[in-house]
Amino acid sequence: MITTVKNIRYKSSIAVMIFIVTAMFFSCKSDIKQINSLADIKNFPNQSAKNIEILYSDSAKVKMKIFAPVLNRFMNEDEPYIEFPEGIKVLFYTVNQEIESSLKSNYAIFYEVPDIWEAEEDVVVVNKDGDIINTELLIWERKKELIHSDKFVKITTKDEILYGEGFEADQNFTNYTIHKPTGVLNLNNE
Repeated sequence: MITTVKNIRYKSSIAVMIFIVTAMFFSCKSDIKQINSLADIKNFPNQSAKNIEILYSDSAKVKMKIFAPVLNRFMNEDEPYIEFPEGIKVLFYTVNQEIESSLKSNYAIFYEVPDIWEAEEDVVVVNKDGDIINTELLIWERKKELIHSDKFVKITTKDEILYGEGFEADQNFTNYTIHKPTGVLNLNNE
């Protein structure tokens, strides 16, 4: 009888050990998948820089200056892009090298192949007249020289504040249209 109890204990100990080893194996397998996904080369930038200033020029004239605390460039096969995870400030210049407009946002991304910029999170654009756009998303299609959004927008001019869902403007923010206007606040006290 004593040998039978020892055999049962021994067999149950083996069963428990097999269960533990199997559980650890599957647990490790899951962790390995997680580690592999984190280590996937696509998740890391090919280039990275801090406190950058980029000048874009045409015919030896500065057209645009970009300032950013962090720049990450990803060279994906399908769609290479540059990410500005800590925000961006951009100054646009006239042919006379005067600031024509400015843009700032808390996050931005530039898709190189279609030549499209997206600014997100507290986007503020100011033109030469002092008109201000506030929105959470702004898309700049550089080839079309067009900026637009389908998100809530507030445009402040010296005379009024306009509200709406989406807008479209030329890239200098001199001519614009608000889509789905939701309100106008006149600032003149006349």
